[in-house]
Amino acid sequence: MHSSTFILKDIKEYIAYVSEVKNLSENTSKSYSRDLLKLNNYLVNLNILNYSDINSDICSSWIGDLYKKNNNAKSIQRHISSAKGFFRFLKKNNIVKSSPFELITPPKSPNILPEVLSPEDVEQLLNFKPTSFIDIRDLAIVEVMYSSGLRVSETININLSDFEEEMTFLRVLGKGSKTRLVPIGRYAISAIKNWLKEREKIMHESDALFLNSKGKRLSVRSVQLRLKKMALKQGLPPIHPHMLRHSFATHMLESSGDLRTIQELLGHSSLSTTQIYTRLDYQHLVKIYDQSHPRAKK
Repeated sequence: MHSSTFILKDIKEYIAYVSEVKNLSENTSKSYSRDLLKLNNYLVNLNILNYSDINSDICSSWIGDLYKKNNNAKSIQRHISSAKGFFRFLKKNNIVKSSPFELITPPKSPNILPEVLSPEDVEQLLNFKPTSFIDIRDLAIVEVMYSSGLRVSETININLSDFEEEMTFLRVLGKGSKTRLVPIGRYAISAIKNWLKEREKIMHESDALFLNSKGKRLSVRSVQLRLKKMALKQGLPPIHPHMLRHSFATHMLESSGDLRTIQELLGHSSLSTTQIYTRLDYQHLVKIYDQSHPRAKK
């Protein structure tokens, strides 16, 4: 039961305003209403009877109370946003001179973890049975992306001349025109060789590894669409290319715990400083890779 206070009438007017004037959805309006009624109840419990008694300390203690009640960071962000919007409305209508929530900063949400496929999902995806030359190409693309943790842009830009050491290594031109050398797992090598036989049948003058039926280099969009189609065919939800990169990194880390090798393999520009101190000789890199990658194991 909500106690009747000076604030309730204004909350009602504010909710009507955001619903009608701001045209917010019914769900959003209800969320705002619930958040502000919690603020109202908190103020009632503190026996606060007018707006001039609400200061930033009281606002902070309300947020602390929300934490005690096990609200997560995202929920608290929304509560603060609701309160800030409400007090902006009051200020605009000359009901308050300033907002006590003005300097209150919402907590940072924990970083959203990237979407990752389980090793079983990857296995299901890569059990794809090609029935056309396009399918053979697509399987090779997916094997390479998961095998070496490549970005989709890096994958479509692979040239035949980028392979080294009898195809066991690939020279990749990454973001910021930085080149790195990545190992290729045996499943990926096999899939590439199958594709190369088909590639010879296409009329082309390109050094690009992956071509379309007209002999042109593939686009990012076409890879996205083909991967989505392949996943659905394998009974999986739609998969986007970056999920393969995230999955590569996660599965490698779970198996090896060797973060530095993974940093090297992914070619993260934000980790370039670290790489100065952690130059890995390629023997170590191959050893960790062979021990850790689910599709490199002999």
